Amino acid sequence: MKLKSVLMLLFLTISVVSTAQIASDDVLFSVDETPVYASEFLRVYNKNLDLVKDESQKDVDAYLQLFINYKLKLAEAKSLKLNEKPAYKKELLSYRNQLAQNYLIDNAVTEELVEEAYTRLNIDIKARHILVKLDPNASPKDTLAAYMGIVKLRNRLIAEGFDTVKKDVHDGKEIFAEDLGYFSAFKMVYSFENAAYKTEVGDVSQPFRSRFGYHVVQVLDKRPSRGTVKVAHIMIANNAKGDTISDPEVRINEIYKKLIQGESFESLAKQFSDDNNSAGKGGELAPFSMGQLSSSEFETASFNLVIVDQYSEPFKTDFGWHIVKLLERKPVPDFGDIKEELEDKVKQDTRSERIDESRIQKLKKAYKIAEEQPAIPYFVKILNKTYYTNTWELPSKFKGDTELFTLGEKVYTYNDFGAYMIKRQTLFSDKIPFDKIVDLNYNTFLETELKSYQEANLENENSEFADIVGEYRDGLLLFELMETEIWNAGNTDTIAVQKYYQAHRDNYSWNKRVDAVVASSVDRKVIRKTARLLKKNVPLDDIKARFNVNDEIHVIFTSGILEENHQSLPKNFEFKKGVSSIYEFNDGYIVAKVNQVFPKTLKSFEEAKGSVINDFQTEKEDLWMQDLHAKYTVTISESVLTQVRNEINNQ
Repeated sequence: MKLKSVLMLLFLTISVVSTAQIASDDVLFSVDETPVYASEFLRVYNKNLDLVKDESQKDVDAYLQLFINYKLKLAEAKSLKLNEKPAYKKELLSYRNQLAQNYLIDNAVTEELVEEAYTRLNIDIKARHILVKLDPNASPKDTLAAYMGIVKLRNRLIAEGFDTVKKDVHDGKEIFAEDLGYFSAFKMVYSFENAAYKTEVGDVSQPFRSRFGYHVVQVLDKRPSRGTVKVAHIMIANNAKGDTISDPEVRINEIYKKLIQGESFESLAKQFSDDNNSAGKGGELAPFSMGQLSSSEFETASFNLVIVDQYSEPFKTDFGWHIVKLLERKPVPDFGDIKEELEDKVKQDTRSERIDESRIQKLKKAYKIAEEQPAIPYFVKILNKTYYTNTWELPSKFKGDTELFTLGEKVYTYNDFGAYMIKRQTLFSDKIPFDKIVDLNYNTFLETELKSYQEANLENENSEFADIVGEYRDGLLLFELMETEIWNAGNTDTIAVQKYYQAHRDNYSWNKRVDAVVASSVDRKVIRKTARLLKKNVPLDDIKARFNVNDEIHVIFTSGILEENHQSLPKNFEFKKGVSSIYEFNDGYIVAKVNQVFPKTLKSFEEAKGSVINDFQTEKEDLWMQDLHAKYTVTISESVLTQVRNEINNQ
């Protein structure tokens, strides 16, 4: 064979060995009959690699021993049935359910909605709208009538103008024509907000539906957001019906003159404001943005103030007469500063329906749920008027065993949906037709079951979620075990701990110590002068007053009982009474006045108790681990371990 061919064959052989992949079912070792997979070991090793400070734990074989010990402890915990304790199960379930919420929502859609909301927070829209009210469960006939009505009103709005149409049709009951002033994100239901932001200035939107009915919106202006303001106000309320004695306008102008004369705004608000909620606080209101209050006049007057402590002239609203004073003004915060707050708002706002819709569509696709459901016509056919009186029952020849849909291995039948239909009879009035009742019930039933199935099977569908839950489950179980077997013994078995102390008391001693005052400075001259003053027994406060002047610190003192190797003392420090020599130390200088020297002495049990308990627990755990290694059989696959070493070394 030619040399070139031999080298090529050798190269290929090495390549195959070095690139061999570890399969997900390769068993690295087993504890009795329970397998532990190499993939889990690699995942945990790589995840914790950067967190390990002890270099020995980065060694594969050393880490493997730690991992084996970890698995032995888990085996013992299950042997003791700690995983069956109600408190353990409750805490694990609570954590799992809380964590699951982060994996059940459509994060891509959420992120998109958060960014959209932030963009809209930076733009104020001034608009007005016309609404034809419509019940959410209205019949098709009423829905069509409302839609045709809003189409006609839109045409009139464009042709005749808003004021003319408002005067003719606004009744405040079935038809509304309203000026909305300025607003931004989260101030309107999402469908309304969408229409407003997608309509150009001067245009009228196409008809759209919200939970209130059908709208059209006319956009009058778009401008950069003015952020939020915090103001205080003085309000003189409008006269009550029949009151002709007082004149609110005269009174507010009298108060305004007092302000001009230099009297305190806060004091005048406390004395005269008719707003009982704010008067006691000097008229102070919570911060607000445009569109947040029910009075556009009040918002306009507040946002027209530009200088803190500036106040307005008296102005009128539907509530009475006001004077406002600017306390604080803030622009829209940076995206990163309010991202979490926006996420919470998005999930609570009507726009969250988009997140839910996206999730349901993905689940239908993942679980292969057909869009057409043959059960719907069947259930429409078997409904009758008794459904409206909560007395409807399934017919005698009901096809209950017919398959409705399947999720995984779980089959849902007509019986399941029929029972659901019976349970929801009280939710529908006789104005809602049978086909809509069945359609609404089916969609709600399907969505509920899709969500429940996904949540119940999340570990099987999302490996990251499964890993995190698994780590928490094992960590919680390990805590229960260690508390039961080791930690409680250290804290409660005082006799055993004291015996341990007596057997190892030479390990617990005070190093040589001094009762001293240590002066530190980067200036050698300051330290020399400090040393002379310490020799003269000048009080520390007087020394500080001499050197630490004009807000400049030139000398710092550390005092107390200082042990050998204390951070304030150099390693070559001489332990003797009196003022020490000057030492160069940590890029500066120190001098110490030693009042007393304490020789190395044994610690009493009380003095050493914390260290004794810790060492006692460590020894107890070591002996316990020896027992676990004897109790359980650990079998390591050397071939898989070699693959693991190769993969780690090639990273």
